[in-house]
Amino acid sequence: MTNREIVVGVSGGIASYKTAALVSQLVQAGHGVSVVMTAAAQQFVGQATFAALTGRPVATEMFDDAAHPLGAHIALAERAELLCIAPATANFMAKAANGLADDLLSTLYLAFPRLTLIAPAMNCAMWDKAAVQRNLKQLRDDGVEVVDPEEGWLSCRTRGVGRMAAPETILAAIQRALD
Repeated sequence: MTNREIVVGVSGGIASYKTAALVSQLVQAGHGVSVVMTAAAQQFVGQATFAALTGRPVATEMFDDAAHPLGAHIALAERAELLCIAPATANFMAKAANGLADDLLSTLYLAFPRLTLIAPAMNCAMWDKAAVQRNLKQLRDDGVEVVDPEEGWLSCRTRGVGRMAAPETILAAIQRALD
């Protein structure tokens, strides 16, 4: 399972540092990886990290990309076999579940015609919120593959479910999906 094209979407959460490890593992496995980052994600990990790991520019804007005259959301959706969003924040999940597209990542999600896999990450109180669980159910019903968060130490200094799955767990889910 090498030489597959994957887009990794990074939404704004502290767990995005783990996404760098996932991207590195995907590249080391021989895959072509393009990264799309939300503005909030860039507050946690810089574009330079993902550009260095992938050897490709990082897509962040819907309209400022001369390399994709039809729009990065169209070009990336046509090229990739799988879209993985890690971390998938409550904000991203709400947009995706309700068909909202106000940034490159949410627009790419709506334009993506193949399998989407998400790895949610958030505070345990947020994870337990009925609205988040409704959105999660809607995404599952829509055919999105979910790599559930784990129980553990969270950046908010509490323990609970909401910690993004380990990069190796997400990588295994991607490998299963592409087989």
